[in-house]
Amino acid sequence: MKRSGWSLKLFQREQRSLFGEILDWMLTPLLLLWPVSLALTWLVAQGIADKPFDRALVYNAQALAELVTVSHRKAQFNLPQPASEILRADDSDLVYYQVLGVKGELLSGERDLPLPPDDEKPAPPGEVRMRDAELRGLDVRVAYVWVPLKLPGDPLALVQVAETREKRKVLATEIIKGVMLPQFVTLPLAVLLVWLALVRGIKPLSQLEERIRARKSDDLSPLDEKTVPLEVAPLVSSVNGLLTRLKDSIATQKRFLADAAHQLKTPLAGLRMQADLALRQGSSEEELKQSLQQIGLSSVRATHTVNQLLSLAGAEAGGASRSRVPCDMARLTMDVVQDSVPRALEKRIDLGYDGAAPGSPGVVVHGNPTLIKELVRNLVDNAINYTPSTREREGVITARVLADPFGHVLLLQVEDNGPGIPEDERERVFQPFYRVLGTNVDGSGLGLPIVREIAHQHGATLTVEDAHAGQTPPGARFNVRFMTGDTPQPVAS
Repeated sequence: MKRSGWSLKLFQREQRSLFGEILDWMLTPLLLLWPVSLALTWLVAQGIADKPFDRALVYNAQALAELVTVSHRKAQFNLPQPASEILRADDSDLVYYQVLGVKGELLSGERDLPLPPDDEKPAPPGEVRMRDAELRGLDVRVAYVWVPLKLPGDPLALVQVAETREKRKVLATEIIKGVMLPQFVTLPLAVLLVWLALVRGIKPLSQLEERIRARKSDDLSPLDEKTVPLEVAPLVSSVNGLLTRLKDSIATQKRFLADAAHQLKTPLAGLRMQADLALRQGSSEEELKQSLQQIGLSSVRATHTVNQLLSLAGAEAGGASRSRVPCDMARLTMDVVQDSVPRALEKRIDLGYDGAAPGSPGVVVHGNPTLIKELVRNLVDNAINYTPSTREREGVITARVLADPFGHVLLLQVEDNGPGIPEDERERVFQPFYRVLGTNVDGSGLGLPIVREIAHQHGATLTVEDAHAGQTPPGARFNVRFMTGDTPQPVAS
C-alpha cells in the first residue's frame, strides 16, 4: 500500500503557475521562430549573394559568344591570351569555359563541363541562362548561351562559363553574420523584456493578494474594483458578491442566535425559579405539585422551541440538497390534518380537510415529502394556536388543496375564523420569533419562518390574506402556490 501511494504521488499534477504558463506561451513561439528565421535568412542571403556574380558570369558568356566565328563554313573560336588570363584571374574561385561546335565538337575549353539538360526547353539564340551543376566534385554555377552561326540551316554553337561557389558562400555567410549576430543580443534582451512585462502585468494580482491577506478575519467589506485591471474586475466582483452573501449569512446567524438565546432564556428562567420554589423549606405538597407542573410546562415549551430551531436550521441549510420525489399534496395534507385532530379537539376546534382527493389530476408536486409535511403541519399548528373557540363562536380551521392540471398550478390553503392578521404585520409574521401583538399564545415564533423557508426551497410563493373579508373577526388564510409541471410517477405520500 505504501508503494502504491508513493507511485500515485508521482502522477499528481503540480499546481500550475499563471506567470509560468503565460511566459511559456510567449517565449516558446519566439524560440521556435528563431531557427525558422535563420533558415529563411540563409535562403535570402544565397539569392542576394548569387546576383552580382551571376551578372559577371552572364557578361563573360556574352563576351565569349562574340568570339565564335565562321570560317570556311565551319565554326571557329579564337580566345586571345589577355581574355584567357582575365577568366582565370580569380584567387577564390575557379573559372571554366567550354565552346562546342554545331555537331557538339569541342572548339575550346573544358571537355568534361556538363551539358544543359536534354529535357530543357531550347532557349532562344543569344539568351543567357543560368543553372547549377557539378564539375570534378565541385559545385559550380554555369552561364550558357546558344550562339547562331551564319550557315545554311541556322545551326547553333554552345558557349558555357562555369564558376565555383566559394565567393558566393563567403558573401552569404557574411550576410548571415550581419543579420543573425545582432539577434544573439536582441533575443536574450527580448526574453528579459517579456519577463519584466509579465512581472509588471501580474503585479496588480500580487497587490490584490496582499490586500486580502492583510485583512482581518472580521473584515468583510467589498474589495475596490477600480484598483485592479479590467480583466480581473469580474473576479473581484464575484468575490465581492461572495463577501456580501457571507456577511449577510453571518449577520443572520448572529441575529438568529441572539433571538434564540432570548427565547430560551424565559423557559429556562422559569424552570430555575420553579425548582427554587420546590426546594424551599416548608413547602406544602400542593405547592410542590404546582411547581412540578410549571417545570413540566416550561420544559415542554423549551423543547418545542429547540425543535423549531432545529427545523428552521435544517430547512435553511439542507432543503436544497435533499432528495426530491413526486409527492401527493392531498394525501400529505390529509395525513397532517388527521394527526392534528386530537389537539384541535382539546381546544374544541372544528378541523377538517376540503379540496381535491388523493390521486386526482394535478395534485402531485415534485419535492421533499418530509419538508412539505412540515410546512403543512406548521400552518395547521399556527391556525390552532391563534384560533379561539367558545360556546358562542366555535373555532373552524380548514385545510384545502386546489389543483389546476392545465395551468400546472397547485394551491395549498389553510384558513381559520380567528382574529386574522393586520395588513401592516403580514410581512413581519414571517420573521423568526415575531408574534402578533395582543395575542397571549404560547409559541416559539418560528412556525411561519419555517413555512416560508420550505416554500422557498420548493420554488413556491407564500401569501396571507383575510379569510372572510368584511366580517369580524376576518380570520386568516395562508396560500402556498406550487408549480407542478409534468411530474413522473411513482408518488410519495
